[in-house]
Amino acid sequence: MNKLTPQMKVLVVDDHPLIVEELCEFLESSGYRCVPCHSSPQAVARFREDVEIGLVLCDLHMPDMDGIELVQELQRIAGKQRAFEAIMLTGRADKQDVIKALRAGIADYYQKPINLDELLEGLQRQETALRERQKGVELGQLNQKLQFLSASIDDLYHDLDKVRSSPQQAGRDAPDDLADADSSEMPAIFKQLSPRQLDVARLVGKGQTNYQIACELGITENTVKLYVSQVLRLTHMHNRTQLALALSPSNSAIRQRVTAH
Repeated sequence: MNKLTPQMKVLVVDDHPLIVEELCEFLESSGYRCVPCHSSPQAVARFREDVEIGLVLCDLHMPDMDGIELVQELQRIAGKQRAFEAIMLTGRADKQDVIKALRAGIADYYQKPINLDELLEGLQRQETALRERQKGVELGQLNQKLQFLSASIDDLYHDLDKVRSSPQQAGRDAPDDLADADSSEMPAIFKQLSPRQLDVARLVGKGQTNYQIACELGITENTVKLYVSQVLRLTHMHNRTQLALALSPSNSAIRQRVTAH
C-alpha cells in the first residue's frame, strides 16, 4: 500500500473514543494528519479554527448533532471560499439515511465494522477529487483578480498620461471649445464613469469592435470586455447597441429616450 503525505488534514468525528483512536492511528500510519473529535460541537470548533482540514470522516448517529447536520454546519462555515469532502460512517444500513446524506453533499459512506483498506482507498479518491475542486476555485479567483488588476493598471496609466501631458499639448489635442461641446453632449448618466470607462464607452459609440478598442487603447480584449460590462452596469443599459445609440451625436432624440430609462 502506498503511503501518502497529503498537506490537508482529516477531521475524524465519532462519539466512541476507541473508534476515533483506531481510525486516527491507521490513517496517520498511512501518511495522513488527523484531528480527533468525540462530539459534533468539538468538530465544529476544530474545523472553524483549522483551515487545513479538507477531509471529514464522521459517524452518522451522534448526540447533539448527527453526522448529516454536522456536515451541513461545516458547509455553512466553509461557504464558497473553502472546499472539503465528507465521508459518513454508519452502524445501520438505513437506505433513507444514506440517501439523505448523499443529498446533503456527503461524498461517500461506509458501514461499520469498517474495512480500513477500503476506507483508505475511498479517502484517497476524495482527496484527489478535492484537489481538483480546489484548483478550479483558485483559478477562478485568480482570473477574477487579474482582470480587476489589469483594469486598475490601465486606469493608472491613463491617469499618469494625463498628468504628464503639458497644458499646451492638451490644448492642441482637445481644444477647450471641442472639449466643452463633447462634455455638454454627453448624457449626465455617463459622468459617473472613470476616464478609461468613458474612453471605452465613446469608442463603442463609434461602432468599434472590442478588438479595435483594444488596439486603440493599448489594452487586451478581455479588459475591454470588462470595461464594457462595467459601463453597461453603471449606466443601466442592456447591451452595447443601446450604449452606442445613447452616445451617437446624430441620434439625439433617440439618445434622450434611451437614457431616460
